[in-house]
Order: sequence, then structure tokens, then C-alpha cells
Amino acid sequence: MPKDNLEFIEVTEEAFQLAEKYLEEKVVGKTSADDCRHIAAATITKVDYLVSWNFKHIVNVFRIRGYNSVNLKVDTFN
Repeated sequence: MPKDNLEFIEVTEEAFQLAEKYLEEKVVGKTSADDCRHIAAATITKVDYLVSWNFKHIVNVFRIRGYNSVNLKVDTFN
């Protein structure tokens, strides 16, 4: 991926709180807190693409449904 297409985002307090919700809802286990923070930060900042090779906790259709379910419950997109 060309470096001009990369954007780094900050993990805010809001992202930490959303990541904690993912853990509370048991989308993944506590050992995956870092993954939750990545997804929460991407969600909060509305990134277009989150690139990952982590098929266990990030690029996993069942986990994605779980994250999206929590996002809808906490009204993340408004």
C-alpha cells in the first residue's frame, strides 16, 4: 500500500470505552483487548478500511457481527 494512502489515528478515550463494551459483551476475550482498541478507534474515526491479517479476532465474520451489534447498541455511528 502506498504510504500516501496510510493514515494513523489516535486511540481516544471514547475508543477505549467502546473497546471495553466489546469485551463486556464478550465479542472476544480479555486477552484481545488490543484488537478491540484497534477496531474501536477505526469505528469512532469512521475509517474506510481496516487492514489486518488477524483472522481470529478482527477479520472474522462472527466477530464482525459482534462488533457491529455493540456499535448499534451504543449508537456509535451518530
